[in-house]
Amino acid sequence: MSRAPPYTSLTSPTNQTRRPRDSLELASLASSTPSSSRASESSSPSGISSSRKVSLSGEDPLSPSNPAGLTPQRPSTHNRSFSVSSAFDFASNLFPLSTTAAGYTSLESAQNNALDLGDGGNLEKHKSITYLNGLSLVVGLIIGSGIFSSPAQITTNAGSPGASLIVWLVAGMLAWTGAASYAELGGAIPLNGGAQVYLSKIFGDLFGFLFTWCSVFVLKPGSAAIIAIIFGEYVVRAFSPTSLNSTDPVPNTSISIIWINKGISLLALTLVTLLNCISTKLATRTGDLLMFFKFLALLSIALTGFIVAATNKTLTSFTPNQDWKTTSWFAGTSTNPSNWAVALYAGLWAFDGWDNTNFVLGEFRNPSRDLPRVIHTAMPLVILSYLLATLSYMLVLPDKTIASSNTIAVTFGARVFGSIGATILALIVSGSCFGALNATTFTSGRLVYAAGKEGYLPAVFGTVGMPGSDPRPLRLRSNSNNTTSFRERMLGKVMVEDSFFTPITALVFNSLLTALYILMGSFPTLITFYGVAGYSFYFLTVLGLIVLRIKEPHLERPYRTWISTPIIFCCVSLFLLSRAVFARPVQTVGVVGFVGVGVPVWWVWVRGKDGRGREGREWRFWRRWGRR
Repeated sequence: MSRAPPYTSLTSPTNQTRRPRDSLELASLASSTPSSSRASESSSPSGISSSRKVSLSGEDPLSPSNPAGLTPQRPSTHNRSFSVSSAFDFASNLFPLSTTAAGYTSLESAQNNALDLGDGGNLEKHKSITYLNGLSLVVGLIIGSGIFSSPAQITTNAGSPGASLIVWLVAGMLAWTGAASYAELGGAIPLNGGAQVYLSKIFGDLFGFLFTWCSVFVLKPGSAAIIAIIFGEYVVRAFSPTSLNSTDPVPNTSISIIWINKGISLLALTLVTLLNCISTKLATRTGDLLMFFKFLALLSIALTGFIVAATNKTLTSFTPNQDWKTTSWFAGTSTNPSNWAVALYAGLWAFDGWDNTNFVLGEFRNPSRDLPRVIHTAMPLVILSYLLATLSYMLVLPDKTIASSNTIAVTFGARVFGSIGATILALIVSGSCFGALNATTFTSGRLVYAAGKEGYLPAVFGTVGMPGSDPRPLRLRSNSNNTTSFRERMLGKVMVEDSFFTPITALVFNSLLTALYILMGSFPTLITFYGVAGYSFYFLTVLGLIVLRIKEPHLERPYRTWISTPIIFCCVSLFLLSRAVFARPVQTVGVVGFVGVGVPVWWVWVRGKDGRGREGREWRFWRRWGRR
């Protein structure tokens, strides 16, 4: 156990050109203590983890190339002593980046230089994601096909319209607790990778690797495959007269229909991957447009339902539901706790995707400000949209229809507008699925990229740009007189100023895995896998927030949620895990087995490669906890 003395201040050199340094969002990782003689304890030898080596490569504050390391004194502006964060394995010669002589570039400030080339192949150094982009990532993945397709499971198990609305509200609020917890973790550890980074830094590399093992190879590509398959089914439904005349799902008994669905799914996946490979801005702006499209679609459904309920008229011979006028909204509410558990499970599934922005947090222009804003804007908007759309369905369609339909939006359109309405709604669901596929592809590529940087996957997946090419992006910037050429303006309009400065290898790898799942076809086991593995890692990650509150009370947290928030979410996660275990015990054993296989893989690939295990770093938290 070694002790790291408080950092001494540095004086800015006068004979050196001050070069703005990008903080890579790591300033908040350096914990500070109140002014006292107590120095924090370092929990590991003087080296830094592989992710820090990559992130701070060439950025050592004490390096001769860094002006901050050339002089020993600088007046302190904080009037407090800084210490190494004992949770994140910083070396004793690293101090908060905000105290370096050159400082760190304000993330929201624009650098107005001539047309130039940016620094090397590191996504975190080229921040382009805005608040609106982050909002579209969260909304884009939460609002997929669920609210348009099948609220049936909630309606069937809740037993009444009023109870169904309560389940939707409670599920949304519980998902919000998880999102708020991730917002605090993201502010404290603002790096790409999401839970992979949080688990690695709190519990050790083994936990981060197991999350990567499950997410990269099953959870992310598997969920993307489900979204793509649903997209293909609704496109077929929109252009199939036979399907439009039926309120049942597209029949999958025909081999030709199955492969048409898969072919359309693969085309959508290829297009989305291409968009994400070409440009980060192109992908995020596509997501922005699709987000507004989704909200507009849900608002249109809600307004249509309210108008039909008020006028009692449709463009077909269908008579709107009248039960909501004559029958209690809570008549028939289930009293079986198991039914309520199933309904809540379905509701939480429909709200999943709230952790999307954490995978790309290192590319946010201002993560400490924008991440909480994204979460606390997206969640209430999605909850409200879900409630309005569900209420609209209830005002128009009988309860039995809602409970039995797997394509509720198409049924709604067919009953109100006829076949043209069914076609329009099928296309709307297809567009919503395309937006969700774009969002999950964007974030999955960043997860694979972060895993390559961390050393959990081959290093080639942690590269930016075309393999073997110069990874530096061509950036279009205005001249000193704020004028741009016609060519520059046109390039800016088509959003190619960061062309191919994307994790192309990681995106292609994720796309290939997703295509494999699309071709495999059946997904019941995947859903159980998600219920067990997904919420196990959700639980551990949010539990890590509570651990950090206890072990690192002085860690800088730009956003701090109520302590009851992670506690509530941990309880919800345990509830969902218990349900999955008891409902699918055999499949659960298979999930545990797959996760367990990741341990020897980590032992050989990560521990054996760089000797992490010999230092005992993966157990540092437990060692420290036991000594307390």
